[in-house]
Formats: sequence, structure tokens, C-alpha cells
Amino acid sequence: MFVNDEGFEILTEISNIEIIAVSGNIRDLRRLVKSFGAGRWRKLKGTATVRLENGRVRRAELHWYEAHGIGKRDVKIKRYID
Repeated sequence: MFVNDEGFEILTEISNIEIIAVSGNIRDLRRLVKSFGAGRWRKLKGTATVRLENGRVRRAELHWYEAHGIGKRDVKIKRYID
């Protein structure tokens, strides 16, 4: 279970994971390195079941950044699938 600052928690394992961008192709790369440190940053997307702040449970497409040794950062809901 993963809880973040965006006001939702991830209830299931993230599936259908795809890489969207790697290192130099990430627009926010400068901010990521400044905030979390240098690494081989990747932007990914996948789907999971989430619980929203109001208690509602929905299936959603998630986008996030991650780097080896740093982990997942800035997980966001991009759209609802159900």
C-alpha cells in the first residue's frame, strides 16, 4: 500500500507498466535531480486501484518518476479508467 501527498492511496500492485521517457527526455529532470539527487531517471505509467480522499475506490492510470536507488517519486493520477 502506497500513500502520497496527492490525497490518494494505491491499494493494488501497479500493472501494465510502460516507460514514457528516460533521462534527457524528461522535462522535469532538473527539478528531480535538485530535489532527490542524481540518478538514471525514468518517467513511467501504469494502472492500479486507488482509494481517493473521499473514500471512493477507482481504477486509475498513474504517472510517476523513479530512479535506481531512489525509488518512486511524484505519483499522480492522470485519468480514471472505470
